[in-house]
Amino acid sequence: MEKIVAKNDAFGREIWDHYQGLPAFEIVERDDGFIVPGTGPRLYFLEYKDWELYEKKAVAKVRGRVLDIGCGAGRHALYLQSKGYDVTAIDNSPLAVKTCRLRGVSNVRLMSFTQVSRKLGCFDTVIMFGNNLALLGNPKRAIWFLRRLLAVTSQQGRIIGLIRNPYETDVKEHLDWHKRNRREGRMSGQGRIRIRYLNCIGPWIEFLFLSPEELTRVASLGGWAVSEVVHGPGGQYAAIMDKAQ
Repeated sequence: MEKIVAKNDAFGREIWDHYQGLPAFEIVERDDGFIVPGTGPRLYFLEYKDWELYEKKAVAKVRGRVLDIGCGAGRHALYLQSKGYDVTAIDNSPLAVKTCRLRGVSNVRLMSFTQVSRKLGCFDTVIMFGNNLALLGNPKRAIWFLRRLLAVTSQQGRIIGLIRNPYETDVKEHLDWHKRNRREGRMSGQGRIRIRYLNCIGPWIEFLFLSPEELTRVASLGGWAVSEVVHGPGGQYAAIMDKAQ
């Protein structure tokens, strides 16, 4: 078993404390100085009955052997296991992985999504829930990673990812952030965030929020075709991507 280290694991620490029955929260800091309370760890433990409708519709598109990227506390892996799916779950948070194991996720690994390779096996569906499709990070890395997923998926491979459309907002701070990004040569929804919890400060995480149209263009360059979009609240949506023929 991997050595469990809490240092700098703010995300894992909030999950672990919630799992232990302690009051927990999260603070999300963006690299332009925007700071906001996160949804908190309760979200990562939701039972299926409490999921958003668009998330339920998305998970219904899963088929075959599953790779869960950024599994958090394991709620998606546990649900799919209960339905008989063979699931491999990964997360780069030691305490999240520990929590998953104690909650009954049968195959969970401590690793970054950038370490995904054929050594893990071959999968029919890759899920990136919890807005994890934003881990594509930037246009160049997005294409690199999507092409990497071509190699770890079957001929009928599928990616199901949740992400936010950055343009569905009227918040001044977000609109100013979009303008700054474009002025500096980045996509509107491109940036970095980190999680703060108690005395823990997580590492900066590069993220990329995309509209469905932007995602379609990026996916095509990575060898994938967006076959369906399921819209959720607040600009959130699920994208189902299949290998381009």
